[in-house]
Amino acid sequence: MRFRSLGLTQPTAHFQFFSSQLKGVHHIRHTASRVMAFAACPLFVAGRTSVKFMRFYETTPSHDLTYSDVFLVPERSAVTSRLTVSLAPEDGTGATIPIVSANMNSVTGPRLAATLARRGGLGVIPQDLPATELDAAIRWVKAQPVAYDAPVDLGPGDTVAAALALLPPLAGHGIIVHDEHGEFLGAIAAERLATALPDARLGDLVARVTEIDVDELDGPRAAFDLMVAADLQFAPVLHEGKVVGALSRKGALRSTLYEPALDAQGRLRVAAAIGINGDVAGKAKAIVAAGADVLVIDTAHGHQDAMVRAISTVASLGLGVPIVAGNVVTADAVRDLVGAGATIIKVGVGPGAMCTTRMMTAVGRPQFSAVLETAQAARSLGAHVWADGGVRYPRDVALALAAGASSVMIGSWFAGTIEAPGTLAVDEQGRAYKESWGMASTKAVQERFDKLDAYELARKTLFAEGISSSKIYLDPLRPSLEDLLDMITSGVRSSLSYAGATTLAEFHERALVGVQSAAGYEEGKALPVSW
Repeated sequence: MRFRSLGLTQPTAHFQFFSSQLKGVHHIRHTASRVMAFAACPLFVAGRTSVKFMRFYETTPSHDLTYSDVFLVPERSAVTSRLTVSLAPEDGTGATIPIVSANMNSVTGPRLAATLARRGGLGVIPQDLPATELDAAIRWVKAQPVAYDAPVDLGPGDTVAAALALLPPLAGHGIIVHDEHGEFLGAIAAERLATALPDARLGDLVARVTEIDVDELDGPRAAFDLMVAADLQFAPVLHEGKVVGALSRKGALRSTLYEPALDAQGRLRVAAAIGINGDVAGKAKAIVAAGADVLVIDTAHGHQDAMVRAISTVASLGLGVPIVAGNVVTADAVRDLVGAGATIIKVGVGPGAMCTTRMMTAVGRPQFSAVLETAQAARSLGAHVWADGGVRYPRDVALALAAGASSVMIGSWFAGTIEAPGTLAVDEQGRAYKESWGMASTKAVQERFDKLDAYELARKTLFAEGISSSKIYLDPLRPSLEDLLDMITSGVRSSLSYAGATTLAEFHERALVGVQSAAGYEEGKALPVSW
């Protein structure tokens, strides 16, 4: 076996010289420190200096680091407001915030992808959907309104219980009711569902609520002011008598703060994933033809020959969209995948909340160090990385970006939102939740191979890994994806301002990172109760 040195992005003369001097444990430790010090400096490639990267504060780490191991040190800053910084990743995806939803069946469906794109992020439709469903999901996102929310649409014969499986009884949300001919009957404020019997029909509850005509709206600020003046939290938006969307007071406010991720035709952007087996070329062409703006080639072990072949195949098609490939955790893997034609590399093996890879196989790498090394390698080749997994708080997102990621992929955190796929359930304490599961779990394997005969399916499920069922509770204060985006982006914006950075590119350069103990991490947590 071999031990790898933290942060070394490529073999260098410096490292070869250091290695020749190794004599004893003391020298090994000293050499590791010198290697890390070199790696933390501007990266040297082919005799030229590339962009600068983050620095470590008064320390030289001697082992790989997780997000919990590190913190950001404030620097002198000329940034006067966090709202003046730009979070655009500038990685060719067209996103305006560095947030990507994971291609997991329990995380990204059409509704979440549309909502995320409306606020500037990018949703990745999973590869496990049947071809017809994947095509329909992409086209649905493309057809959704940009300025308004996609309404929750039900019929008069649907019950309150069916509505509550989609939407909790919260202010600012509502249901649009159409008859069997598509005629608009009215709307129901979500709060009304809390006091209605579960078997009550929506047709008996529908009310002709105040509607807003498109012609009355002159930008998001005007929409917000209109809703405040009319004392509205939720309203259908109509054009020539047809519902074109829904609007909430908070949604109108968000439209003044976020810039949507739009394609050249002004439609919401969306990504879609494929695997590395089967008709890779056919799948890639089909999803791009459906409207996908970014293509993700995904497998658990991205640094393998089959992945390199898949990337080369797709790249040779000239589809005109960014190619994302992964997952990997080393600079060598980045070079191989970029060399095959990938433009963005997905980084992370084992940090996900639903993933058991590290405990089952011992394979993986602490995520902060993985992102740091791979981002340096990618940047030297004109490529980018997405940090995939391991984020539980806004601080983790900020640290992934500080390490050099252009965007951060979020999975289970988003699974517990109104917009995520699946139905809402309520536990014995009355808390709402959705189920989440890993993409190598028995549940995922059964869904992926449900057309196999019983024998072959049994063989595949016998060796499944990961968690098949986990309750992800909705945050009562932040039940929607947009609520989480508000929290995440506000934290990241503040991180940039503390570093004196106005863009993510500046943040990559200016970030000053310290290493802390477990006690240091605990010190930073707010206390839920008085001590």
